[in-house]
Amino acid sequence: MQKAYDWNVWVLQHVKNFPKEYKFSLGQTITESSLRLLMSLVDATYRRRNEQEIEAAVREVNRLRYLTRLSKDLRILPRNSQEFAAKALDEIGRMAGGWLKSARRRTGDGASGQPVE
Repeated sequence: MQKAYDWNVWVLQHVKNFPKEYKFSLGQTITESSLRLLMSLVDATYRRRNEQEIEAAVREVNRLRYLTRLSKDLRILPRNSQEFAAKALDEIGRMAGGWLKSARRRTGDGASGQPVE
Protein backbone atom coordinates (compact mmCIF):
# COMPACT_ATOMS: atom_id res chain seq x y z
CA MET A 1 0.00 0.00 0.00
CA GLN A 2 2.92 2.35 0.62
CA LYS A 3 3.90 2.12 -3.06
CA ALA A 4 0.38 3.17 -4.08
CA TYR A 5 0.53 6.06 -1.62
CA ASP A 6 3.91 7.15 -2.99
CA TRP A 7 2.49 6.84 -6.51
CA ASN A 8 -0.34 9.21 -5.58
CA VAL A 9 2.09 11.77 -4.16
CA TRP A 10 4.09 11.60 -7.40
CA VAL A 11 0.97 11.89 -9.57
CA LEU A 12 -0.40 14.89 -7.69
CA GLN A 13 2.93 16.67 -8.03
CA HIS A 14 3.14 16.02 -11.78
CA VAL A 15 -0.48 16.54 -12.84
CA LYS A 16 -0.45 20.11 -11.53
CA ASN A 17 2.16 20.83 -14.23
CA PHE A 18 0.07 19.47 -17.10
CA PRO A 19 -0.80 22.02 -19.79
CA LYS A 20 -4.15 23.69 -19.24
CA GLU A 21 -5.81 21.87 -22.15
CA TYR A 22 -5.04 18.48 -20.52
CA LYS A 23 -5.09 19.28 -16.81
CA PHE A 24 -8.85 18.93 -16.38
CA SER A 25 -9.33 15.99 -18.71
CA LEU A 26 -6.38 13.62 -18.80
CA GLY A 27 -4.81 15.00 -15.62
CA GLN A 28 -8.02 14.71 -13.65
CA THR A 29 -8.64 11.19 -14.97
CA ILE A 30 -5.15 10.09 -13.92
CA THR A 31 -5.61 11.66 -10.50
CA GLU A 32 -9.01 10.04 -9.93
CA SER A 33 -7.79 6.64 -11.12
CA SER A 34 -4.74 6.87 -8.85
CA LEU A 35 -6.91 7.72 -5.85
CA ARG A 36 -9.28 4.84 -6.66
CA LEU A 37 -6.27 2.53 -6.78
CA LEU A 38 -5.15 3.64 -3.34
CA MET A 39 -8.65 3.43 -1.84
CA SER A 40 -9.20 -0.05 -3.30
CA LEU A 41 -6.02 -1.25 -1.60
CA VAL A 42 -6.98 0.45 1.67
CA ASP A 43 -10.43 -1.16 1.55
CA ALA A 44 -8.90 -4.56 0.76
CA THR A 45 -6.75 -4.44 3.90
CA TYR A 46 -9.85 -4.16 6.09
CA ARG A 47 -11.89 -6.95 4.54
CA ARG A 48 -11.59 -10.64 5.03
CA ARG A 49 -13.00 -11.42 1.58
CA ASN A 50 -11.16 -8.81 -0.41
CA GLU A 51 -10.98 -10.15 -3.97
CA GLN A 52 -13.27 -7.48 -5.43
CA GLU A 53 -11.22 -4.65 -3.99
CA ILE A 54 -7.96 -6.18 -5.19
CA GLU A 55 -9.45 -6.81 -8.65
CA ALA A 56 -10.48 -3.14 -8.74
CA ALA A 57 -6.91 -2.14 -7.86
CA VAL A 58 -5.51 -4.33 -10.67
CA ARG A 59 -7.94 -2.72 -13.14
CA GLU A 60 -6.85 0.76 -12.04
CA VAL A 61 -3.19 -0.15 -12.50
CA ASN A 62 -3.93 -1.23 -16.08
CA ARG A 63 -5.91 1.94 -16.77
CA LEU A 64 -3.09 4.05 -15.38
CA ARG A 65 -0.58 2.30 -17.62
CA TYR A 66 -2.54 3.42 -20.67
CA LEU A 67 -3.14 6.91 -19.32
CA THR A 68 0.53 7.51 -18.56
CA ARG A 69 1.50 6.13 -21.95
CA LEU A 70 -0.98 8.50 -23.55
CA SER A 71 0.53 11.35 -21.56
CA LYS A 72 3.96 10.44 -22.87
CA ASP A 73 2.75 10.15 -26.46
CA LEU A 74 1.12 13.58 -26.22
CA ARG A 75 4.43 14.88 -24.84
CA ILE A 76 2.84 15.92 -21.55
CA LEU A 77 5.07 13.69 -19.44
CA PRO A 78 8.80 13.79 -20.08
CA ARG A 79 10.37 10.47 -21.03
CA ASN A 80 12.10 10.02 -17.66
CA SER A 81 8.82 10.65 -15.83
CA GLN A 82 7.04 8.11 -17.99
CA GLU A 83 9.79 5.59 -17.31
CA PHE A 84 9.38 6.16 -13.57
CA ALA A 85 5.61 5.79 -13.91
CA ALA A 86 5.94 2.53 -15.86
CA LYS A 87 8.29 1.04 -13.26
CA ALA A 88 6.14 2.17 -10.34
CA LEU A 89 2.94 0.81 -11.91
CA ASP A 90 4.64 -2.49 -12.76
CA GLU A 91 5.69 -2.89 -9.15
CA ILE A 92 2.25 -2.01 -7.79
CA GLY A 93 0.65 -4.32 -10.36
CA ARG A 94 2.88 -7.23 -9.41
CA MET A 95 2.11 -6.75 -5.72
CA ALA A 96 -1.63 -6.46 -6.30
CA GLY A 97 -1.58 -9.46 -8.66
CA GLY A 98 0.22 -11.57 -6.07
CA TRP A 99 -2.21 -10.47 -3.38
CA LEU A 100 -5.13 -11.38 -5.66
CA LYS A 101 -3.72 -14.85 -6.34
CA SER A 102 -3.30 -15.38 -2.61
CA ALA A 103 -6.86 -14.21 -1.93
CA ARG A 104 -8.22 -16.55 -4.59
CA ARG A 105 -6.34 -19.50 -3.12
CA ARG A 106 -7.82 -18.72 0.30
CA THR A 107 -11.35 -18.74 -1.10
CA GLY A 108 -10.77 -21.61 -3.53
CA ASP A 109 -11.53 -19.44 -6.58
CA GLY A 110 -8.27 -19.86 -8.44
CA ALA A 111 -9.82 -19.94 -11.91
CA SER A 112 -12.23 -17.03 -12.18
CA GLY A 113 -11.22 -16.22 -15.75
CA GLN A 114 -9.97 -12.76 -14.80
CA PRO A 115 -6.52 -11.78 -15.98
CA VAL A 116 -4.07 -11.38 -13.14
CA GLU A 117 -0.90 -9.32 -13.33
